[in-house]
Amino acid sequence: MTRRAVVIAARRTPVAPRGGSLSHLQADELAAPVLDKLVEDAGLDHTSVDHVLLGNALYAGGNPARMAALRAGLPETGPALTLDTQCCSGLDAIIMAARLIESGAADCVLAGGTESFSRAPLRLHRPLAPVSEPVAYSRPPFAPPPFSDPDLTEAAAALAGQYKLCRTTQAEFAVGSHDKARAAAASIGARLVDCPGSGLKTDSFTRGLTSRTALRAPVLAGNQSIGLTAGTIACEADAAAAVLLVSDDLARDLQMPGLQIMAAGSRGGDPADPALVPIGLARDLLAQTGKSIEQLSAIEIHEAYAVQAMITAQTLAVDPRILNPLGGGLARGHPIGASGAILMVQMFQSMRLAERQGLADEFQGMALIAAAGGLSAGILVEGHPSRDR
Repeated sequence: MTRRAVVIAARRTPVAPRGGSLSHLQADELAAPVLDKLVEDAGLDHTSVDHVLLGNALYAGGNPARMAALRAGLPETGPALTLDTQCCSGLDAIIMAARLIESGAADCVLAGGTESFSRAPLRLHRPLAPVSEPVAYSRPPFAPPPFSDPDLTEAAAALAGQYKLCRTTQAEFAVGSHDKARAAAASIGARLVDCPGSGLKTDSFTRGLTSRTALRAPVLAGNQSIGLTAGTIACEADAAAAVLLVSDDLARDLQMPGLQIMAAGSRGGDPADPALVPIGLARDLLAQTGKSIEQLSAIEIHEAYAVQAMITAQTLAVDPRILNPLGGGLARGHPIGASGAILMVQMFQSMRLAERQGLADEFQGMALIAAAGGLSAGILVEGHPSRDR
């Protein structure tokens, strides 16, 4: 019998723009209360956790996962691993956790991502000669020559031109993201964990955005007709998100409903068009499980850019009603290493809402995210019953 991994608890912090209410917290300080709360939610002891896996993109070492695990009161004997696949990091960490459980190497794993844009280290290239000065840089290369390594915003603007997605269409999509998030505020709040010293109870960027306001924002890339603006690009943000995964046998013993991972994977593609890579991965996941887009209850696609999510959803023929039903990244912000894990927290809450209608066992969903360098990660899940049928 195939051993499956089941998400039985999911939590995150609120998301705050860089320099906002979470700016005093390091990445590990954001993640620690999330990890601690997950163990409590599952009714387990901290010693039950076999491994901690966290994605992070901006800290360039130091193993924030280990720091967060110790801050959360997990045993010092437990291993912890930080991984970096940029925007995919949080979802890739959950995929790796599932693999540990599927292989029998673990029964209980905490996995997700954490990011503080506000506290990220300054980046300097060490000089080659002692008399030279360090050279500051904003980001490392994501693909070596002769591959293309475009600025991601410029690449998204090029896609908007290729697919003829005008500024108005992009603005309307962003407004929809905010509208969904505002309508789901109470539901989202059920997954949020308080952060020390912040007093923040909600995602602080979410607002009553209008198309008129979004269109007034200055164009940051592209031209006046199809350009990207601050309203259609997710803002840089701080947050942490994680889930607790256990084996399907343990999930039944605990009698907790959850999300059973039916297929998951990472995939590479053209570094020049990273936004398009999740499309092929989504088709792979559907083929592996024999599912169709029409059978899914919810699809979470990260909205780093409106055009990115729009093209992916249109190409896959996603019903707008099930796309990011609790709002997307445009309404929250983009805490790079945490964004993929946030998708799974949102998915878990959608499953819990279905449970209230007696439909948890019928719930099916997929989460997708793209990353710099032409990477993507995705997970397809279905509702796991709290007890044997």
